[in-house]
Parts: sequence; C-alpha cells; structure tokens
Amino acid sequence: MNITDVRVRLVDKEGKMKAVVSVTIDDEFVVHDIKVIEGENGLFIAMPSRKSADGQYRDIAHPINSDTRGAMQELILQKYEQAVAEGASAGDDN
Repeated sequence: MNITDVRVRLVDKEGKMKAVVSVTIDDEFVVHDIKVIEGENGLFIAMPSRKSADGQYRDIAHPINSDTRGAMQELILQKYEQAVAEGASAGDDN
C-alpha cells in the first residue's frame, strides 16, 4: 500500500480538532474525513466513524494493523505540520 496523496483542510475553529484530511491510496482509493486531533499527549489521527445505535462511535474505515496505522499517522501529521507552516508563512505576507 502506498499513500499517493494527502490533502489537509485546516480547521479554523477553536477546539481539539485541528484538520480534516483525505488520503489517496495507490492512486485508486480515497478515504475522506480523517481528523487530526490535539490530545493530552499531542497530535493523533481519528479515522472516519459513525455513531451506532448503542451510542458508540465505530470506525467505518481503518488500518488493519498498528504498523500501518503508525505509518499513516506519521505521514498525515507531517503533511499537517507542513500545511500549518505554509498557512503561517502565507499569513506573514500580509
């Protein structure tokens, strides 16, 4: 599996959610609505989820193993940091 594109949409509102991300895999499959969240121990990703009948949130798309999740999270957070830096530098031009 190769992640061939990562698109980051920064969230302007105050709160724990910092961005919403779309990831393209092998130029053939897209997963939308991955969230970048600021937690107590730093940034992490939350996969797209849906609230079930019992009130629990369940992922509707997710990596099968922790190695894949770790690699995906590392790449997404790199792209998020780049987007934040580019946004800050774009704001410096004004």
